[in-house]
Amino acid sequence: MARERRTRQRLDQPRDVRPGISLPRADAESLGRISERVARFLGTWRFIGYMSLFIVAWILWNTVAGHLRFDTYANKFTLLTLLLSLQASYAAPLILLAQNRQADRDRVQYEHDRALSERAVADTEYLAREVAAIRVALGEVATRDYIRGELQRLLEELGPRGADDTAQDA
Repeated sequence: MARERRTRQRLDQPRDVRPGISLPRADAESLGRISERVARFLGTWRFIGYMSLFIVAWILWNTVAGHLRFDTYANKFTLLTLLLSLQASYAAPLILLAQNRQADRDRVQYEHDRALSERAVADTEYLAREVAAIRVALGEVATRDYIRGELQRLLEELGPRGADDTAQDA
């Protein structure tokens, strides 16, 4: 059992050196998904509406209710301030965690896009070399006008006899 535990430890994470105390372990991926959901909800108009209704109801209850109010401190809204501070203290780390996860996804997407771009550049360079090779090869191919010109020159070199033979053949 101890041997299995040693092999499962990761080198990129700090080792827990406190003997006898084991820290609770949680799946980072599932916690990350939960934090993203919460952060997404905190950024909606629905959340702002719910929070506004809660605050208005709190203020009305503690102003109108008299002896039934639950925020009984000297300042009627001390508990409300405490609750809002508590909500903000949990919301900020969740939003930061969601942003970090998004930054990681963006980095992976950037690396993928960069690899695709490098591949596209390599393919373009290869095709440019192929087109250049085709142009060179076509430059060495005899065209119809070139062949006619060469045949005409040969006929002129052969003189009148060559011209008569070709006229009779036609």
